[in-house]
Amino acid sequence: MSSATKTTAAPALGVPAPPPLPDDLEALLRRLRLPHIRRHAPEVVATAKAQRWEPVEVLRALLGEEAAGRERSALATRRSTAGFPTGKTFDAWDPQASSIPAPTQQALRTLEWVHRRENLVVCGPSGTGKTFLLEALGQQAVEQGLKVAWFTLEDLGILLRRHRADDTVTRAIARVLRADLVVVDDIGLLPVAHDAAEGLYRLVDAAYEKRSIAISSNLHPASFDELMPKTLATATVDRLLHHAHICQTTGDSVRLTQALAGAGVSPLT
Repeated sequence: MSSATKTTAAPALGVPAPPPLPDDLEALLRRLRLPHIRRHAPEVVATAKAQRWEPVEVLRALLGEEAAGRERSALATRRSTAGFPTGKTFDAWDPQASSIPAPTQQALRTLEWVHRRENLVVCGPSGTGKTFLLEALGQQAVEQGLKVAWFTLEDLGILLRRHRADDTVTRAIARVLRADLVVVDDIGLLPVAHDAAEGLYRLVDAAYEKRSIAISSNLHPASFDELMPKTLATATVDRLLHHAHICQTTGDSVRLTQALAGAGVSPLT
């Protein structure tokens, strides 16, 4: 590892802070919108003087700090824009606890299906890890530079009503599909309002063979006509399942099992 890669460590206690940049250089970096170079330059310059770096090492260190900083900012923006419900990732995922076969889990985690613009349907009883899996996959997609958008059916209904008044529904759906992966969570828990059913159809239709849709549902899509008008359900499911991977979860609710075992809360003292 070269000395130019060790510039981000905080100064040790008792070590004086490096001198600030000259005002004109600070202003120039602001004008050029290089905030991460501006933040780290005093330390890099001080380290370069002490260790007698070559000019190219200084340049490499400064540009490296800017690139890394921009990547961190972009990741934070993608994560915030996605609208994930809880922030769960695969760090907390237990593959053994899922009823989905391990090879299938591994295949999903490659995200090759997203790059191929294929869909994912995870269906099964409540509490069997459907939402957790989709959020962890979404978080992984964001970390790999992809854009994700998270919705519930109610969200889609609200979106449709908001844009129907001025006839901008098509444009609103197009903006949603700027994401590489659109997740629609928890279908089947509640009766589906007509606006929400139409919103789901419009989304699936617009995304067909262009973007990946991932849904979680208590019902298999073949039973969506129990939730929404048969015509809408048939058209939605036809497009959704044409290029889709279907994973069915089984077993008891993980949440209920933990609750009955007293693992759902910290003990009272």
